[in-house]
Amino acid sequence: MLPPEAATAELAAAVAPLHDLPGADRLTWTARANWHFTLAFYGEVDPDTLPELYTRLGRAAHRNGDFQLRFQGAGTFGGRALWAGASGGLPPMRRLADSASAAARRAGIDMTEHRAYTPHLTLARDRTGAADLPRYAAALADFEGHPWRAAHLTLVRSNLPTQGIPGAQPRYETLTSWPLGA
Repeated sequence: MLPPEAATAELAAAVAPLHDLPGADRLTWTARANWHFTLAFYGEVDPDTLPELYTRLGRAAHRNGDFQLRFQGAGTFGGRALWAGASGGLPPMRRLADSASAAARRAGIDMTEHRAYTPHLTLARDRTGAADLPRYAAALADFEGHPWRAAHLTLVRSNLPTQGIPGAQPRYETLTSWPLGA
């Protein structure tokens, strides 16, 4: 799910001061162009599976209506990742995440490593384990962005970076999108 430009601009302004905190230079910051909410992670998908996945995700989008979201607060996944949270339409967002996972299973994608859904947008990763990520999350604890309508389900492909290039990040590519509830 891709947040609108106005929402990411607002979040980027709140995140900018974090780059000045001690240890920020050791974090791998997610480029703003790559910011998205992952509803379901599919891993490696056989290209022959894509047509069935597209069909099933289209049905999932049709059965789930649009909803209101906003960025709010932050958190961490262990000592590995810093993320921005969401508020507003979390129940419909979780239903959409469940539908996206079910669509993948029905299309034949292995979802055995599927975890309970936590609405988040990854801001940075700590590959060294040396950063005090809770301090970064605390700096964003009071952040609350303006609401927007989440109106599309988007399938995003992660193109992994070339090994051995310092600072290289995945590049995310939108494959297709479906309007919610249409």
